[in-house]
Amino acid sequence: MPEDQVEVVVGKAVYRGRKGSTVAELGISPPDEAVAFSLNGHTYDFQQGIRENGRLSWLTFQEEAGRLVFRHSGAHLLAQAVKRLWPEAQLGTGPATEEGFYYDIRLPKPLGESDLQAIEAEMQRIAAEDLPIERVELGRTEALQLFAQRQEPFKVDIIQRIPEGVPISAYRQGEFIDLCAGPHVPRTGRLKAVKLTGVSGAYWRGDEANPMLTRIYGTAYPDAEGLTQYLYRVEEAKRRDHRRLGPALGLYLFREEAPGFTFWLPKGQRLYRTLEEFSRRLQEPRGYQEVATPWIYRVGLWQQSGHWDHYRENMFVIEREDEKLGVKPMNCPGHCLLYQSAVRSYRDLPLRLAEYGPLSRFERSGTLHGLMRVRGLHQDDAHLFVREDQIAEEMRGVLELVDLVYRTFGMPYEVVLSTRPDDYLGSLEIWERAEGALQAVLEAQDKPYQIHPKDGAFYGPKLDFYAVDALGRRWQCATAQLDFQLPLQFDLTYIDRDGQPKRPVMIHRAIFGSIERFLGILVEHYGGDFPLWLAPVQVRVVPITDAQGAYAEAVAGDLRRAGLRVEVDARNQKLAYKVREAEVDKIPVLLVVGRRDVEQGTVSVRIRPDGDIGARPWPAYLAELAERARMPVG
Repeated sequence: MPEDQVEVVVGKAVYRGRKGSTVAELGISPPDEAVAFSLNGHTYDFQQGIRENGRLSWLTFQEEAGRLVFRHSGAHLLAQAVKRLWPEAQLGTGPATEEGFYYDIRLPKPLGESDLQAIEAEMQRIAAEDLPIERVELGRTEALQLFAQRQEPFKVDIIQRIPEGVPISAYRQGEFIDLCAGPHVPRTGRLKAVKLTGVSGAYWRGDEANPMLTRIYGTAYPDAEGLTQYLYRVEEAKRRDHRRLGPALGLYLFREEAPGFTFWLPKGQRLYRTLEEFSRRLQEPRGYQEVATPWIYRVGLWQQSGHWDHYRENMFVIEREDEKLGVKPMNCPGHCLLYQSAVRSYRDLPLRLAEYGPLSRFERSGTLHGLMRVRGLHQDDAHLFVREDQIAEEMRGVLELVDLVYRTFGMPYEVVLSTRPDDYLGSLEIWERAEGALQAVLEAQDKPYQIHPKDGAFYGPKLDFYAVDALGRRWQCATAQLDFQLPLQFDLTYIDRDGQPKRPVMIHRAIFGSIERFLGILVEHYGGDFPLWLAPVQVRVVPITDAQGAYAEAVAGDLRRAGLRVEVDARNQKLAYKVREAEVDKIPVLLVVGRRDVEQGTVSVRIRPDGDIGARPWPAYLAELAERARMPVG
């Protein structure tokens, strides 16, 4: 094929044309619901020229990449509306986010609620105008002149920071033009349902020395039904917020005296340990060996591992007795030391080391967010030392664990392959082998996946698993990273069949990710209504009067011997009050015992969310409860 030609495959059809042609120029017609397309892991809109061969797939609002394109166009809609209302406004930047978009703008006045309503109404008018969104390629001088003339100093600042030779583009819709790399939807009419959701302040480029801009938040959907569902999810998310719900349920606390660290209350600690035990019961039959390693090391270890050069700003560093030490942010270097402690044979591999110990990462104070972003954390962490010919089988085992865990919690998930970042360790050839190995495993397992270019760890490519909760929100939880570098950094070897030393490969994997963060996600996913096997208090026994106290304690004793977590509420309160409080505390099973229950050897059962299901014979009902409360491992 001539060098100036490209070949694009769409389904079973093959299209050829001049390099730099748009899809229309190649004769490719997008389906009505498509907002953009993907080619070799990159996203493009219909106006961008195609410059490489590959397989093209359409992106709709249903795909993450399609939603980002859609919502980035929503940010431009917002900016155009603001410029119509306040022509003197100066635009900063307006990226898409997972749930919507925002735009940072210098405005002539503070915004009130009526101003947001006016902006939103203007956005709707622009959408109704169905303006074509046109891409414009600009030379550097032309771009500087254009935005200087339009009195957009922040855009001029951006252009001046773009390296020489990097293409510059803008997008025009009607009278409005904005500096932007794209991609965008074809017309403003695609943005049928928009909503502004809030306002805050933001310094230009996040620097306090720069001007303060107004950050306007919003979201956009292809139809009103999608927007209505989103607004419901927002309200439901507020109700389920783990920062409110966890303390209300007596699970954990946060204190200013220890920012970024969690105080676990007794119920929360039971929940935590139950989740940890669930992980152990899954891992031990699969050949994982649990270890514990120190949490503070001399700086030389972090220099050897590469973390000192690539991760130091996220570490807590201690200087004592003329010595520097680093509190560990991850377990991998310690596990490398354990591997080094013995001579390894090919027969010893795979070696699967697991650890649940404490980790500390210095997160900026402004980024801390309940359990979701902490400084003190634990992971269901493991490192698999494998021969290169074992990578596929071991990664299959990791994928199996991920699938089992997230099915247990009723959370579908999406897989993302993150490739070599700019700041990478090691050789290009090793990185290409590692990325190819992960792709081969996913394709052999018929797992659909997206590619996030340049988003890998500095030491290797990775698979990130995005769990989808009950409100449809995506959370990055599990991760599996393929590492050829640390074994090289630590000179790890094993003796192969031929008697020669060979280099193992490391697989870093965590199925929950941070246990703290995963528990925060579960609190919101379930709204505090945990399944019976996981609930910190599974059963509460309530005697109606003091006369049934001894019977209630006997029932509770039977439950404890059967391994259930149980409380007795023998307070001198009315039954209705205690039942209502059990509902507020989200206790899965309430056993009420009165005079008739004592006489007949029964318990009166209330189950969330079914309510009162009547009297059940005891201890026959105990066996049923014990079976229902059994931890789902296998």
